[in-house]
Amino acid sequence: MKFGVATCVALGLGFAALPALADRTDSLYSYKSWQVEGVTFDDGTYACLAEVSDPGESFSIWTFPDQTIRLQFYSQDWDFGESGSADLQVEIDRRGAWTLNSANLTKQSVLFDLPDQKESVNFVLEVAKGNTLHLRDGSGGGVKDYSLAGSAASISKLIDCGSAISGPSNPFN
Repeated sequence: MKFGVATCVALGLGFAALPALADRTDSLYSYKSWQVEGVTFDDGTYACLAEVSDPGESFSIWTFPDQTIRLQFYSQDWDFGESGSADLQVEIDRRGAWTLNSANLTKQSVLFDLPDQKESVNFVLEVAKGNTLHLRDGSGGGVKDYSLAGSAASISKLIDCGSAISGPSNPFN
């Protein structure tokens, strides 16, 4: 399973600082180490966030009204500077690795926009069914592991939130 180079798009606002740009955050669901939130930004745009975290590190899935799904891996131990990129792999349990070509490295975060809708949905469903997500470097060496305990219900709430914010603004179209 592979994600292409052209699909990795970083937000020009310094995405690692995104929570500081949030004007309002509404907690939608919490279970085990997962939090699902609706986020309203200062410019009036919306996003949905499902995040599993331990002190100093997190794995997040963001959904946006245009149906973009963005992965964010964060660690206070990382320092990538202002921008860079790397090829990475993600494996959920032992289901086979997903390749994230040219993932954006910014400050303390790895960011990657999932490509086409079908593969994106497959990845998110795999997260929902999984127990552990393994973040690896491009050659398969271990970087960080994230517990996915409680992910099924959390991903369901993320999907509900994503559907709500991506609905048509004009119901007559």
